[in-house]
Amino acid sequence: MKVGDLCQHEVVTIPPSAGLTAAARVMRQEHVGYLVVVAPMAEEGLRKVVGVLTDRDIVIAVVAREADPRTLTVGDVMTRDPLLVNEHSPLETTLTFMQEVGVRRVPVLDSTGALAGVLALDDALKSIALQLDKIAGCIASEQKVERCVRA
Repeated sequence: MKVGDLCQHEVVTIPPSAGLTAAARVMRQEHVGYLVVVAPMAEEGLRKVVGVLTDRDIVIAVVAREADPRTLTVGDVMTRDPLLVNEHSPLETTLTFMQEVGVRRVPVLDSTGALAGVLALDDALKSIALQLDKIAGCIASEQKVERCVRA
């Protein structure tokens, strides 16, 4: 299964120049704890991933250090050089990378290198759960057929 088939294609983004309090407001309004930090690409409408910002980043880098969030930008706090995967990457490989790096979400890029979506562990779990349900269904069907044939 390819990551591009499973990821969420509607992604909440923010530029690195945005204020940190503005980013927190976006998180609140959109009910997310993860923003993909993007810059425009040469081709109109495409977005290049330059980092990610999580609610945890804000807590650890700002609140815990008692810094003034009004003086900081997203670029000051974001995680630079995040793990990125191609939309054609296999899910299993991507999960291995996510485990190695220790992340629960990863931006997904299209063939031009532009942001195409975000894969969260939730997306992977849903897919795996559906596959397990089909496996269980096969077992149940086999038992049902056998009862009819061998009755």
